[in-house]
Order: sequence, then C-alpha cells, then structure tokens
Amino acid sequence: MSKKNEINIAFAGGGTGGHIYPGLAVADSLRVLCEKNGRSVHIFWIGNASDLDKTIVEKSVGENGVKSADAFYGIPSGKLRRYFSFKNFLDIFKIIAGVCASFFILLKEKPSLLFSKGGFVSVPPCFAARLLRIPVFTHECDFTPGLATKINSKSAKKVFVSYKETAKFLSPKLHIEFTGNPVRPAFYSARADRGRAFLSVENTGEGKDARKPILLVLGGSLGARQINELVRENLSWLCRNFIVIHQTGEKNADDNAYYGDDAEILAHYKPFPFIYTEMPDVIAAADVVLSRAGANSLWECATLSKPLVLIPLCGAGTRGDQEDNAEYFKNANAAFVLARENATGEKLIECLKTLLDEQVRLRLSKNIAALCGSVRPAEKIANVIYEEVSK
Repeated sequence: MSKKNEINIAFAGGGTGGHIYPGLAVADSLRVLCEKNGRSVHIFWIGNASDLDKTIVEKSVGENGVKSADAFYGIPSGKLRRYFSFKNFLDIFKIIAGVCASFFILLKEKPSLLFSKGGFVSVPPCFAARLLRIPVFTHECDFTPGLATKINSKSAKKVFVSYKETAKFLSPKLHIEFTGNPVRPAFYSARADRGRAFLSVENTGEGKDARKPILLVLGGSLGARQINELVRENLSWLCRNFIVIHQTGEKNADDNAYYGDDAEILAHYKPFPFIYTEMPDVIAAADVVLSRAGANSLWECATLSKPLVLIPLCGAGTRGDQEDNAEYFKNANAAFVLARENATGEKLIECLKTLLDEQVRLRLSKNIAALCGSVRPAEKIANVIYEEVSK
C-alpha cells in the first residue's frame, strides 16, 4: 500500500495505565476503521520514559492480532503539581526537555494529527504539536477535568469527554464532544471461562460443591497501598467467603505475598503483581470488583456489568477526581462507595457481606450496564479522527 494512502497518527499519554489503555482502545478501533476503508495507518506513541508506559504499549495487541502501536517514544516529563514543592522547580526543566524531545519526534514522524489521552506526560507533545501546527484532539476520562486536560485544551481543536456533565468545568469556547470513556475491544469479547482458566478457578458447581464468588481486587497499574492494607488486614475473612484475586502492583508484590499456614488463605488467595493481556477475561470471571475509582477501571468493569465496591483515592495528594467518579456511580445505584472515614475493614466486610447475596449483585450489574451506551466510545472517537485526517 502506498505511503500516500497511509494515515500517520501520534498518540500521547501515560504515567499510569489509566492514561494509556483508553488510548490503545482508540488506536485499535482506528486500525479496524482504516482497514475497512482500504487504508493503512501508522500509529506511534509518545509516553513517559519509564518501563511501565513502554511495557503496556508494546504488549498491547488488538482483536485482529496486530500491535496497537507501531513505535514507542519515551520522553522526559515533569509532574504537574497543584501544591508547593521544590520538585516543581526541577520538573520545569524536565517539561522543557519533554517539549524539545516531542518537537523533534513530531518533526521526524510528521503525523496528520495528535490524539492525547492525558496525564502529565501528554502536555509537552501537545504543546510541541501546537508549535508545529499539528491538529490536537484530547480526551478527558474523569468527571472533573485534570490540570493536564485544561492545559492541553488550549492546544486542542476538539476535546472529548466521558461524562456530559464534564463540559461545565471547561471553557464554553472549546469544541467539546461527549463520547463516553474508550474501552479496549478485548473487553467486549471477554470470556469468563478463559478468565477462570487463567486463574485456575473451577466453574460453579451445585450445593456444597459450589465455588465461592470471585473477588477481584484492583488498585490501578501502580497498586494502591490503602486497598492492599485493607486486604492484608482482613485476608482471613475474605478468603473464607471469596476467592480473592489481588492485583497488588509491581512494587507491592513482596509486601502482599502470603507466607502463613492458614488453609483458607493458601487455597483462595491469588496475588498477581500485574495482569496484562488476560485482564478482560479476569474481570469477566469476577463476581465482585473492589477497586479505586480511576476512570479506566470503572468503565472497563461497567462494560462487563460487574458489581463494584469503590475506595476512591482521597486526601491532599489528589484533586478529588476519583471521589467525583465514585459519586457518579453511587448516584446511579451502580456501586458501593467507601470513602475517607468509611474506608475501614469493618465497613468493607459489611459491604461485602451484602454482596454475597446473588440478587444484590444482579441488581448492581443491571444498573451499571445501563450506564454504557450502545455505541462504543473508542469507535466514536476513531470515526472523528478518521474524518479529520481524511479531509
């Protein structure tokens, strides 16, 4: 296929899986769309020069078996903090270095468009694209927009949002489009039987042979100390009532290993540092998900209609986005929320006791499924991108 018929698109974002996976979903959908229209597409990703960003992007493969991104470029990036810190002064130089690196990457690759999925690492590429007059489209996945999105929106031709209500927090001068939150195609074809096979968990039997419900514990790609501690403190009760699948985060793997002799824990506790390509099937196999309230995990679980117990990240180190996300799902009667002083072992056990009732789980499943529209957000965004670069 000729180069003239090839579409060249830059993607930017990173720092956590929540800023990468939705972008990969759009990349996969864009590949499918281009193939349907007889065009090839070259996709490259600009992310944090860390192992996590690169690993996630390079391991991602779409439903058609093709890699989501053809290349990955790591750049220096400074964190955008809303509070005083001496690190802010040092990170200014990282941000400037990131802009310079992004400028030369974009100058070399010459993309027709840059799609930003957010995170502090996306700011330098968006600014560099603005300097090079490359159209920028950006997506905000949280209920309230982050600082990166507010900065990137100044360079953006279009801003996509996951919630209609998010528009009120952004400038009315912006071209804003409600799309929902992109979820990778693999979540729409996930299978519980494959998930149980990966986890070595047998299917449900009858009566005394029936297996315990599966509790999937997620703390995001970096893990969550608060959730990990709650699991450790209540592990005996949890394993008496659930099969506990615990994604601990790579850096927390050793702290969450179990070396005791409790038979229930040994039989029913399965910690994983990180679950990569098997995650859609693992979520499909779960009966209940205990999680932070990051947008990515929320909508992946919603796509699979999973009952949720949310422990949003709170406090001075956060802008409150996870609390806003959790509140939205709580108000839709689609999740239980344990925030701030309610995030205790006692409250967690009380909540999970309620979810041992299958009818309660079914009610939450129905409500959370209702939040997902009939059109896949990733496809909607891919269509807009394709129309833009085909003009």
